[in-house]
Amino acid sequence: ITYAVPPGPAPSAGAASLQALAVSPNRRFLALSEAAGEQPVLAVYELTAERAQRRRVLAAEELPARQAVSLAFSPDSRFLAAATAPPEGHLTCWLWEKQQLAATVRVQVSFNPQDNTQVCITGNGFFKLFKYSEGYLKQMNLQRGEPENYLCHAWLSEEEVICGTDTGKLSLFETGELNWETSLEYRKPPRELGDTTTEEYESLYAFPNCISGVSSGLAFEDNGLQQHSLPQISAVAAYSKGFACSPSPGVVLLFEKTKEKEVYEESQEVWLPQDLFSTEPKKSCRQDITCICFSPSEETMVVSTNKNQLYMFSMFSTKLKTSHFAYMNFPLHSNSITGLDMCIWKPILATCSLDRSVRIWNYKTNNLELCKEYQEEAHTVSLHPTGLFCLVGFSDKLRFVSLLYEDMNVFKEFPVKKCRECSFSNGGHLFAAVNGNVIQIYSSITFENITNLKGHTGKVHAIKWSADDTKFVSCDTHGAVYEWNLLTGKKVSECVLKTCIYSSISLTYDAKIIFAVGSDQTLKEISESSIQHEVPAYDVVYTTVAVSRSGRLIFVGTSLGTIRAMKYPLTLKKDFTEYQAHAGAVTKMTVTSDDQFLLTASEDGCVFIWKVHDKEGGGVKGEQELEYAEEVLIMKSDIDEKSQAILDLQICVRDLQTESDYELRLKDMYCEGKIKSLEENFTREIDSLITKHQILKEEKEKQELQHQVQLSELMDKQAREVQRLESDSSQKLSMANEKYQELQVKSQKMEEEYEKQLHNLEESKTRALAELKEYYEKKLKDKSVLLEEAKEKMRKQIEVQVEMEKQIYEEGDKEILELKDNYERQLLKEKESNMQLKGEIGVMNKRLSSLQKELKDRNRDIEEMRLEQQKLQDIIKSLEKDILALKTDIKDRTETVLEKEKHIYDLKIKNQELQNFKFVLSYRIEEFKKLIESRENDIETMKKQISEVSNTLIWPLLLSPLSKYKDDPTKLKLNITRLQQKQKATAHEVHREMEKKQDMETLIKRFKADLHNCVSFINDSRKMKDGIRELYTKYVHQSDLVNADLQQKYKEQQEYNERNLAILRKRMTKDKEMHHTAYMRIMQENVSLIKEINDLRQELRVANTQVHDLQSELRLNKNKKAIQDTAPSSEILSSPAVLRLNPEMESEKIIEMQQLEIQYLRDQIQEKGQALNCPDSASFDQKSS
Repeated sequence: ITYAVPPGPAPSAGAASLQALAVSPNRRFLALSEAAGEQPVLAVYELTAERAQRRRVLAAEELPARQAVSLAFSPDSRFLAAATAPPEGHLTCWLWEKQQLAATVRVQVSFNPQDNTQVCITGNGFFKLFKYSEGYLKQMNLQRGEPENYLCHAWLSEEEVICGTDTGKLSLFETGELNWETSLEYRKPPRELGDTTTEEYESLYAFPNCISGVSSGLAFEDNGLQQHSLPQISAVAAYSKGFACSPSPGVVLLFEKTKEKEVYEESQEVWLPQDLFSTEPKKSCRQDITCICFSPSEETMVVSTNKNQLYMFSMFSTKLKTSHFAYMNFPLHSNSITGLDMCIWKPILATCSLDRSVRIWNYKTNNLELCKEYQEEAHTVSLHPTGLFCLVGFSDKLRFVSLLYEDMNVFKEFPVKKCRECSFSNGGHLFAAVNGNVIQIYSSITFENITNLKGHTGKVHAIKWSADDTKFVSCDTHGAVYEWNLLTGKKVSECVLKTCIYSSISLTYDAKIIFAVGSDQTLKEISESSIQHEVPAYDVVYTTVAVSRSGRLIFVGTSLGTIRAMKYPLTLKKDFTEYQAHAGAVTKMTVTSDDQFLLTASEDGCVFIWKVHDKEGGGVKGEQELEYAEEVLIMKSDIDEKSQAILDLQICVRDLQTESDYELRLKDMYCEGKIKSLEENFTREIDSLITKHQILKEEKEKQELQHQVQLSELMDKQAREVQRLESDSSQKLSMANEKYQELQVKSQKMEEEYEKQLHNLEESKTRALAELKEYYEKKLKDKSVLLEEAKEKMRKQIEVQVEMEKQIYEEGDKEILELKDNYERQLLKEKESNMQLKGEIGVMNKRLSSLQKELKDRNRDIEEMRLEQQKLQDIIKSLEKDILALKTDIKDRTETVLEKEKHIYDLKIKNQELQNFKFVLSYRIEEFKKLIESRENDIETMKKQISEVSNTLIWPLLLSPLSKYKDDPTKLKLNITRLQQKQKATAHEVHREMEKKQDMETLIKRFKADLHNCVSFINDSRKMKDGIRELYTKYVHQSDLVNADLQQKYKEQQEYNERNLAILRKRMTKDKEMHHTAYMRIMQENVSLIKEINDLRQELRVANTQVHDLQSELRLNKNKKAIQDTAPSSEILSSPAVLRLNPEMESEKIIEMQQLEIQYLRDQIQEKGQALNCPDSASFDQKSS
């Protein structure tokens, strides 16, 4: 009987390869294990009709799909057992009618690393050691205690095996017996993990900020919920010091053997780092660790996770209790890659995956340059020829993305839903996007929809542009391959094969030949609207195809993950080279524009970069090697931020340079001092050593002379002793010869006696041997007789035993038949009861499943509440820190406000003093102005009076009053000179005080600098003490020690020092008062001088009135003398006429002298005012500083 079995469930899978089959005992059902194109299938068919009908496809979420290599039905055909393929072997039991996984057991096998004949097998409920000998595997251990579900194990030595269970237990077996056991707790990540910097992510690529708020996959959530209940040791590995294990997601514990006790203790905790570029960085560090391995030198540890990531840890990097892994090169895709494309200007390629990430790789440097995760899964990606932009197709929209220096920025969005394919033109001015069975052509400059290519009846799977962008080729699921004219938007040619589902197409450089692959396991060469050649795939489904630019090589990817390289023209023979690469079906493939690299992507999440070589002509190269562009895009805001950061860093560098220069100067000074001191010490030591050397030379010469004398004496003594010993030895030799002769005679006698004794002993020995032979021969005869009797007895007993066995077998057969009947009856009863119990168990299972769901929901709620609680605690802690920081800021600000208020109060006091001083000066200036005006008025009146007097003719009478007038100015001059001397003396004192003040300031500055240098030795007590002594000798003089009692008072307690401070403050106030009184005294002296000047002015006025009176009297006497005198009067008159010019000149000179004196007094007053202002201003500057 033959049955037609339909192919696998996936239409793209094509013909499936059969791995295993089993027929049920009732001959009604057939179980098949198929290795289809996309994933393995385990199906059960019903064999009742002519064509087998599929009843069930067995799959479970908790068990990933694997190829079953062996199948078997239970006797009642209700259960199906399946053994999966290695490396992770599972034994599964299915209740296949309900598509329910009843039970699963994971089996792990390993050889002893030091003994090839020993094997360890662990699984659910068993731990067994086997040894291979004489063609069999013999079990070495007997399992004791309760059975455990052992998930992993590792050999620590030739006799020790460490095992990990699903409840977090570590068990150490030595020669098959339990030696040590410990339970591990569920580990939570440390709090510091959230504050790690990107230092742990040191690598050669940059990443953007990611979008948050997206939940990860359901599988990861389910795993996380399962593992939050109990710890589970998922992996273990051994190294020389101990072993490493993973009890919780995201952590590896290192155990080392203790020296005192042969027990393993935890030494270090290593956590996975947070992927800050993921949408959920906290979940990225909670991945399940599936495998741990060490390098041969044990310098690095590498782990792999369930998210297809590799991490490494340097074993000798840190000795901290908690450490973190680092990425091994860079993060990888954790799910199937759906899109791949490359550009012309740059050596980069773009990939998108079902893990919601888009990544930009550099295939020259093998580095990841950009990465960004989105909220939705990306289905296709296409790079612009410039490498500055890309298209990413999502389920709702098509996004036009700008590739920035450190980010991906969405520039434009297009309403293209479920876009599975998109592609830029080779010129970059157009791009095509697939919307179901319609291809939309857009302009990449204006973003306008230019044309829509309609004609496909099925979903479009692949699109390709020609090299000159004039032609466009597409294929769909209904077996159609169309060539389009973009100018008219119509089909130019078509090739339809409805039995094939096309998955990929490729064009030659001249766009004359199309290569297509699909579900019919052939590679088709299409030209002129017809299939020219079909190359079979030999039981493998081709998933993708790519053609080199030269057209000489064709590359094909298969559903098994292999790459096949073929030469053009194609042949029907099996003429290709196959390379094993991926672990899943190849999804995308492309060749670079220079034909040097082949880029492939697969469902396993890996991207492979192949170097293309032609066996005949060496490396495949273009006409010229391409020069790649180095331009990148960057946002203006990023440039501003970076420039600001550069400026801040430059300022920091300058500050650090100044600090370092200052520190270097201090170090240079310190080192110079040290060098000087060391040079002095070395010179002293050298001098002392030279002197010692000279002394030792002299001692050496003396000792040489002494040794020569002693040697001569010893030689004489030795000669005497030799002579004496020779005489003694000759006497001893003669004595020894005599003794030797005597002993030789004795030995001859002894030899004769011993020969006689030996002869007697030999005779006695022969006699004893003869007697023993006779005795044992008699015994042998007796024993032989006894043996014959025993044999006869054995024969009789055997006959009796045979008869007894026959009787026993007959009785046993009767009893067995009776027991069989009884047990068959009991079996029937138990089967009926089992049927009832199974029904009850089904009900209980349903209840259990509902309870488990409720428990899962509760666990989820508990975890959410814990996360919220942790978030709130973090927020509270951050707010407390902010409150403390604000309190400290408030304290600092209050202190600064108080200091500023004190400073303002001092400034107000000084301002009041200056205003008072200003008022006094203004009053004095007004008085001086009034005096100057009065003096000028007096001068004018004097000039008028002199002119009147000069008009008179009586000059002799003027001589006496003029002499008085001359005497009065001299007195004035004397007073003025006296005042000037006083003023000069006061100015000199003020200048001297200012010099003293400047000297004190310079001395204080020097003292501060020396004190600062002394403080630098605060850690070294001796240097500190020497520095204080130097300060004391340098700045404290005997003349300064005025009061000896003060030194004693300074050594007393702190309270007494405070009293001294109060006394000094009082003295300061007194000094201020003295300064104020001196200032007032000077002011009073100035006022008295002003009064004296006023008195002198009044005396001048009185003198002027007297002169006026005298002139009037002279006029009266003039008339009298003119009448009396005649000739003599003319002589007398001649003399005054001659002296008339002299008085006028003298009066003018007097007026000039007085003006000069007034100007001099004004200058002196101004200098006095400046001298008084200078000390106050200097004191004000000191206080302000």
